[in-house]
Amino acid sequence: MDADEVHRVLDALAAAGCRAWVAGGWGVDALAGRQTRPHRDLDLAVDATGEGAALAALARLGYAVETDWRPVRVELAAPGSRWVDLHPAAFDGTGRGTQAGLDGTTFDYPPGCLVTGTIGARAVGCLSVAQQVAFHRGYPPRDVDRADLSVLGRLPGGGAAL
Repeated sequence: MDADEVHRVLDALAAAGCRAWVAGGWGVDALAGRQTRPHRDLDLAVDATGEGAALAALARLGYAVETDWRPVRVELAAPGSRWVDLHPAAFDGTGRGTQAGLDGTTFDYPPGCLVTGTIGARAVGCLSVAQQVAFHRGYPPRDVDRADLSVLGRLPGGGAAL
């Protein structure tokens, strides 16, 4: 997954009226303002009210559902080794979001955790340093997660990442 494809996906979602924020490895890179490692996929937190529109928009780009764990997540694949992993979150009137997790757990998106970063010299919505750190701590880290946490630890507000 390269930066051009990230932009293409984000443009398609915006045109479909679906709010989305870059998470995962690309989200870390958005916060860093540069690509720090190769990425297999693009993780996106999406407003659950736009999930249907997001799926339709991604289908027009050639993506099809590969793994369906809704309401937790849905992963889509497209020719050319392109992958998008959608994480639907329901937002209330205060800006607080909740995403379903496995086994009845939930993930909280507190107000202020949706910020702006940069991918390929372009501003994109993404998750804050604190939110990225919180999500990275929710599972045993792989090598890419340790690399992401190292980058987050060097960013303002990321001192607790390591």
